[in-house]
Amino acid sequence: MTTSFGAANSAIFIDPKLQIQSFNGLKPSGLIPVQKGVHGVSVSSSNSSTISAVSTPVKPETSAAPKRSKVEIFKEQSNFIRYPLNEEMMNDAPGINEAATQLIKFHGSYLQYNREERGTRSYSFMLRTKNPSGKVSNRLYLVMDDLADQFGIGTLRLTTRQTFQLHGVLKKDMKTVMGTIIRNMGSTLGACGDLNRNVLAPPAPLARKDYLVAQETAENIAALLTPQSGFYYDVWVDGEQFMTAEPPEVVKARNDNSHGTNFPDSPEPIYGTQFLPRKFKIAVTVPTDNSVDIFTNDIGVVVVSDDNGEPQGFNIYVGGGMGRTHRLESTFPRLAEPIGYVPKEDILYAIKAIVVTQRENGRRDDRKYSRMKYLIDSWGIEKFRSVVEQYYGKTFEPIRELPEWEFKSFLGWHEQGDGGLFYGLHVDSGRVKGVMKKTLREVIEKYNLDVRITANQNLILCDIRPAWKRQITTMLAQGGLLEPRYVDPLNVTAMACPALPMCPLAITEAERGIPDLLKRVRAVLEKVGLKYTESIVVRVTGCPNGCARPYMAEVGLVGDGPNSYQIWLGGTPNQTSLARCFLNKVKIQELEKVLEPLFYHWKRSRKAKESFGEFSNRMGFEKLQELVDKWDGIPKSSGKFNLKLFADKETYEAVDELAQLQNKTAHQLAMEIIRKYVAAQQNGKIVE
Repeated sequence: MTTSFGAANSAIFIDPKLQIQSFNGLKPSGLIPVQKGVHGVSVSSSNSSTISAVSTPVKPETSAAPKRSKVEIFKEQSNFIRYPLNEEMMNDAPGINEAATQLIKFHGSYLQYNREERGTRSYSFMLRTKNPSGKVSNRLYLVMDDLADQFGIGTLRLTTRQTFQLHGVLKKDMKTVMGTIIRNMGSTLGACGDLNRNVLAPPAPLARKDYLVAQETAENIAALLTPQSGFYYDVWVDGEQFMTAEPPEVVKARNDNSHGTNFPDSPEPIYGTQFLPRKFKIAVTVPTDNSVDIFTNDIGVVVVSDDNGEPQGFNIYVGGGMGRTHRLESTFPRLAEPIGYVPKEDILYAIKAIVVTQRENGRRDDRKYSRMKYLIDSWGIEKFRSVVEQYYGKTFEPIRELPEWEFKSFLGWHEQGDGGLFYGLHVDSGRVKGVMKKTLREVIEKYNLDVRITANQNLILCDIRPAWKRQITTMLAQGGLLEPRYVDPLNVTAMACPALPMCPLAITEAERGIPDLLKRVRAVLEKVGLKYTESIVVRVTGCPNGCARPYMAEVGLVGDGPNSYQIWLGGTPNQTSLARCFLNKVKIQELEKVLEPLFYHWKRSRKAKESFGEFSNRMGFEKLQELVDKWDGIPKSSGKFNLKLFADKETYEAVDELAQLQNKTAHQLAMEIIRKYVAAQQNGKIVE
C-alpha cells in the first residue's frame, strides 16, 4: 500500500491573500505534440488499440478572454478553496459571504436558513458526508448519531447518493463537528461542489466477486478523484495530517501524465485551480442490478464477468444527469449512453480521461449548461469518444451485451454468502428520527454492526450472526420499524428531496408532503380496482434540479409553484427510461383528477405485466391527455362482481363437457347462456 497525506502542502499557505495563484487557463503544460491519425490521434502499429503519444486537444487562440461565471472567479482567487472561507469561519457573523458560501460546498456543506421564519434570518449549515458504496463503519454511524443530537436538529437524513446529511449545525459549532467526523474516519470532502461527488455502488454486502469488485472500484474511483491540496484539513483541523492508505494502482493512475491529463507540479494534479465546471457524478454496478440509477450519472460503470463469474472489465456509459431549469427547453434531463468497454486494469485511466475531457471542454460561462451531458449533447458521442481516447491513450472496445436491468431494494433478511446475514430497513424519505433513531442506535451499538446506505434512502444492517436474527427483529419491531412486507409497495420505491423549509432552491413541498401524497395515490389505485400489491414509482422534488431523480419515475412530481407541480410520466420500474413532462402547473389538490383516469385505463387496457410507465409510453401523451380531458368518473357499470357460476362440481363438469364440443371453456359457455336468457327476458320471451 502507498501512503498519501490528505493535507499535503498545508504548511506553505501562510497568508492566503498573498498566496493566490493567477489563472493561466486550464491546459496542462509541457506536452509533446504528435502527428494526428484517425480521430486526431496517433496509433501505434504494433497495437491498434494503443496510442503512442498525445497532446491536449488544441483550442483556437482568441484575443478576448473567455467569459467565466462568478463561481469560476471565486475558485481562481481562493488559493485552492481556502480563501476567504478560512477567514469567514473565524468571525462572529452568523453566516458567511457569497464567495465563502460557494467554496464551502467543496468542503461538503451548504449555508441554509429557515425560509418560513420571519424577521432576521437564522443561518445554519447542512453537512453531507462522503461514503463510497454507502459504507458506514459502526464507529462513524454512532458518531453521526451523536452529532445530530448535540449539534443538529436531532435527525439524520439518508440521501439518494448513499450519504448522510446533517442539518441545523451552527457556524460556531462547524469546526467541532467537522473535526469530529474527520477524526472518526469520516469525511465530507467533495460531497458538494464542482468536483466528483460520492461514488455509488450496490450496497448489499454480498460475498460475490462481481459485487466486491464493483464496491472496490467505486472506492478506488473516489480515491483517485479526491482533492489532494489539503484545503479541507487546513480549514477544519488546522492542517493536521490524516494519513490514508491508498492502493498503489490509485496513486499510479493519479500521477500518470503520459497523455497530458495532469497539471505538472500542481497541488491538484487532476483538478488544477479551477476544478471541474460543475458537479460530477459516478456510479458502479453489476449486470441486472440497477439499485443505483446507473443511467442518471455523468459516468456509469458496469462490471463485466466471464462465464465463470470472473470480472474481466467494465462497460462505461456517459452523459447522464437530472438537473434542468423551468421554462428553459435548452436544459433537460438525460440518460447516459455507452462509450465503450475497457479491461479491468484500465478503468481508472479511462475514468480520469473522461473527467479531464469535461474539465477541459465543459462550459464555464453559464452554469446551467456546465454539466457533461450538455457537452456530449453538443458534440455527439463519436467526437466525445475520440477526444477521451486521446487522454486515455487507447481506443475503447465495443460495449458488451448485458441482460435486462431490474431495481433491487435489498429490503428484508438476506444471506451474505459468508455465513452472515444482512437486513434492509425501509426509511421513509431517508429521515432517521425519534423512536426509530433511538432503536437503530441500540441495535447497531449492541451488536457492533456496520451499516450501508442505499441509493433509495434506506439502511442495511450488515454482518449479522444468524443467532441474533430473532432478537434484532424483535428490537426493531418494538421501535416501530416495520418489516418490509408490511410496508406499502408505493413507499418502498418512493423518494423525495428535503425541499422546504431549508433548501434555498425549493419552490414547494417534497419530503413533508409525500406521506399524504402516497396515501392519496394508494386511494386512487384502490378506487379503480387495482390490488394492494400493484405499485408505481413515485418521486417528488420541490424544484427542477432533480435531487430525488423524478425524471426516472413512473409518476414524477416536480415543483413549479406554490403547491403546484409538473407531472412527468414514462419512467419505468427498472429505471431505464426517461420520463417526459405531461402537464404543468397542476395544483396538488387537483392530483386525483389526473391520476384517476390514467390509472383506470391502465387497469383496463394494459398488456400482460405492463407497468404504468410502459403503458404511458405505449399510449402516447396525446391519448393520455384525451383520457384526462374526457374523464367523467368511473363508469357505474364497472363495479366489482364476484360471480360464482357453478355451485357444485357435477354442474361444472356437465357444462365443461358441452363447452368442449364448441371449443369453448365452461365459463364462456355459461356466460353465453346467461346473456341469452337475460336478453330473452327483456324481450318478453320465455326460453325453454
